[in-house]
Amino acid sequence: MSQIELIEKCKNNDRKAQLHLYRQYCEGMFIVANRFLKHTEDAEDAMQEAFINAFQKIDQYTAAVSFGAWLKKIVINKSLDKLRAKQNYYITIDEAQLEVVADEDNWQTSDETTLEEVKTEIENLPDKYRVVVILFLLEGYDHQEISEILNISTTASRTQLLRGKKKLQQALKKRSHGTGY
Repeated sequence: MSQIELIEKCKNNDRKAQLHLYRQYCEGMFIVANRFLKHTEDAEDAMQEAFINAFQKIDQYTAAVSFGAWLKKIVINKSLDKLRAKQNYYITIDEAQLEVVADEDNWQTSDETTLEEVKTEIENLPDKYRVVVILFLLEGYDHQEISEILNISTTASRTQLLRGKKKLQQALKKRSHGTGY
């Protein structure tokens, strides 16, 4: 059965088609949610709620993007909602005080740095930086999209990314110079 047929059946509230789509996407969507929430149960909850929302609003899906991309955006929004519900971690930033001077494209690390070390250090970043780093670096969103998703200015998005990058590079430098472990 093609993706288009499955989606059409889901629009007609076909439970078997919904289960098929769920099974097709649940693992990947859990990984996305877990990147943000870092807690298995919270990630599972966010993913489940996202699927429920997606099936309730599947009539709004137009094939302008792939179903996976559409669903991923719902999962990210649900994950961010869960983060916001746990704590209000976005601090209003006085944009006059922001310094955007670093190069956001330069993510170089030591040649000895492994992918696992990078992932671990991203997970250790403070939430306000970690979320922006994940959205930018791993999910591929630009600052305009991040600002819309998080309801912050593009300047705040850039600043949080650059501060997160700086903390990430410092943590990785500690690891490679042997002073962190």
